[in-house]
Amino acid sequence: MSAMVFAILAGATFFSMVFTYTGGDEAVEQIMEYIPGGKWGFIVLMMAVIFMLGFFIDFVEIAYIFIPMISPILLKLDIDPLWFGILVALNLQTSFLTPPFGFSLFYLRGVAPPTVTTMEIYQGVIPFILLQTLSIIIVMIFPGMVRAF
Repeated sequence: MSAMVFAILAGATFFSMVFTYTGGDEAVEQIMEYIPGGKWGFIVLMMAVIFMLGFFIDFVEIAYIFIPMISPILLKLDIDPLWFGILVALNLQTSFLTPPFGFSLFYLRGVAPPTVTTMEIYQGVIPFILLQTLSIIIVMIFPGMVRAF
């Protein structure tokens, strides 16, 4: 497992270096300048993209490949990286609970008794998805909560 994570880290670092060297970061910055809503439009779009990515890929790949691609834009828009990181973590927790490929659902399916159906698991996580979504909204509305403790 450690070797796999290290291989992903090495590959992500290589990808990030090539992406930056070829001007990909500047291209992404220029594209993001046209997002309506400015800073908040960028935050909402990135939360939606990360939520969708969480359906299909693990958090390690998102953290090592996608986040470094958008980090320069975060800094340019003067977005607090700690606050945004907490939003990303909450968002990933939520996306891992959502069908069709929610990783947490597959883990739960593996330990649940055979009498519990997959559909019951999907229905059972709905309140947790709503609570996680509410927590994302609260942290977005009250960013001072992140540094309050």
